[in-house]
Amino acid sequence: MSTTCSSGRDTRQRGSRVGWTTRRARMSDAPQVGIVMGSDSDWPTMKAAAEALEEFGVPYEADVVSAHRMPDEMIAYGRDAHGRGLRVIVAGAGGAAHLPGMLASVTPLPVIGVPVALKYLDGMDSLLSIVQMPAGVPVATVAVGNARNAGLLAVRILAASDPALAEAMVAFQGRLADAARAKGAVVRGETGG
Repeated sequence: MSTTCSSGRDTRQRGSRVGWTTRRARMSDAPQVGIVMGSDSDWPTMKAAAEALEEFGVPYEADVVSAHRMPDEMIAYGRDAHGRGLRVIVAGAGGAAHLPGMLASVTPLPVIGVPVALKYLDGMDSLLSIVQMPAGVPVATVAVGNARNAGLLAVRILAASDPALAEAMVAFQGRLADAARAKGAVVRGETGG
């Protein structure tokens, strides 16, 4: 069953699974990136990845897939992701933070882990849990809470085989450089340099 809301989000239900939500940057496109997290409390952090993808017109889906509370669904998500047309997974998790690594163990897709800071330990537990993967099960890991960089890294991965997306990334990098130059001009002006 699939329903489309006016916000452009699809909600699908498969069996007993409460389905994933898809944000289609271009309504005709299937999602290329899956954004998953261990709890809806991670969404305030993870939505920055979604916003980065939207900036580049990359369609994505987002859902809660807890490694500890719903392991069967998490394994199914990872195993089915490639066959459903996803090309990158961005997985955010806090605390023990097993979600990115477990997904990487069952999918051939690149997985980008986002350590989510919880009340204690400032996200260091999450960071160490995600970054310390065993040989053969790679997970790219961004800084604690830096889901925006995870979204941008997903765009770069897709851009490796999409010339238009690569061109958009080059333009984005040019804007970053221009912004940095403008900041330098302000500092030089204030210091007389």
